[in-house]
Amino acid sequence: MGLTFFKNTVLLVALTIFSCGSSVEKKEQSEGIKENQESITNYEIEEIIVGAEQFQLYSDLLKGKNVGVVANQTSFLESEKQHLVDFLISNRIAVKKVFAPEHGFRGTADAGEHVKDGVDSKTGVPLISLYGSNKKPSPAQLKGIDVVVFDIQDVGARFYTYISTLHYVMEACAEAGIPVIVLDRPNPNGHYIDGPILEKENQSFVGMHPIPVVHGMTIGEYAQMINGEGWLNNNVKCALTVIKMQNYDHQKEYSLPIKPSPNLPNDQAINLYPSLCFFEGTFINAGRGTEMQFQVFGAPSLPSSKYPFEYTPQANEGSKEPKFKNQLCHGKDLRNEPRLIKINLEWLIDAYNVNGKKKDFFNTFFVKLAGTDKLQKQIEQGLSEEEIRDSWKEGLDGFQKVRAKYLLYR
Repeated sequence: MGLTFFKNTVLLVALTIFSCGSSVEKKEQSEGIKENQESITNYEIEEIIVGAEQFQLYSDLLKGKNVGVVANQTSFLESEKQHLVDFLISNRIAVKKVFAPEHGFRGTADAGEHVKDGVDSKTGVPLISLYGSNKKPSPAQLKGIDVVVFDIQDVGARFYTYISTLHYVMEACAEAGIPVIVLDRPNPNGHYIDGPILEKENQSFVGMHPIPVVHGMTIGEYAQMINGEGWLNNNVKCALTVIKMQNYDHQKEYSLPIKPSPNLPNDQAINLYPSLCFFEGTFINAGRGTEMQFQVFGAPSLPSSKYPFEYTPQANEGSKEPKFKNQLCHGKDLRNEPRLIKINLEWLIDAYNVNGKKKDFFNTFFVKLAGTDKLQKQIEQGLSEEEIRDSWKEGLDGFQKVRAKYLLYR
């Protein structure tokens, strides 16, 4: 009996030790999982702090100076609920001129519409348009300015003209010996790089540099590339300062608090824009004249059997004369498409193949948007999306190496 008691006691102790060990192990695992989850959650909820919000980093560069600001409706400080220009003036910064890009200072003009000079009714600051015939600030317009601040939300596509405005501002300031401060903002399409590389002979305001359609850089990184690659006239160098963001990386999704232009109303439109903007170089309507801009496409001549979605473009903000105004279009609704991580060419290729007006499908603007005449020829020759994408590989590999030199974020 004593022996049996001893055996049972030993067994009980062993089981207790094993049980305690398992509990400790489970507790450690549980705490480890919890810690990892908290780490992931903290990473996900870390708020991106844009350059403009960090006044302490650039205030000393502006105090006592006559300041020019390149801005539009996206130049906004969420923390202050104020436009950058209003904020600077309230902090006794001498803002002497505001330079406005395409769509104007308040961002309401149509794409391609001439924006006039004027005076901001709220602040009394002179407004100078950098769109139309005056894309580059003149020496007279920069006279008396000691420093220029550039704060505009870009969307990461080569043909979105804010980076062309950036080029001309940097060039004019470099020639005048005026430093430029870029207040960096996220690139909502910064999670991928894609498209054909622009060829020099097809350079225009919708494509100024030898980069792919989707470049994967913030406006600050892009400014560094413009400077570093010698793209300014006569290889002049701009005295450039970039105020970096906090808590940003290129894979982090970012929802724009203010639409960057009248026809990019939401995140879906911004994500689809690099793919659907090619339709601007065809007779196909890309949603202009609707509230679904760059989220649908269509035309009266597309067959309803293949394109059952219907809509009728009408004049609205940002599109006074849309393609097929007041005409029923048959097309495709992309509002529920998953987030793109590459350019989609299938929509363009399919629309070309089935529309019945192949010889009238493309217009002269298409080559400017593509940055090369090869893409149109490839589609006309019947190449598949995969075959076309293969032809981009060498150029994209080369661009990746150049891009890496100027990245500020991982």
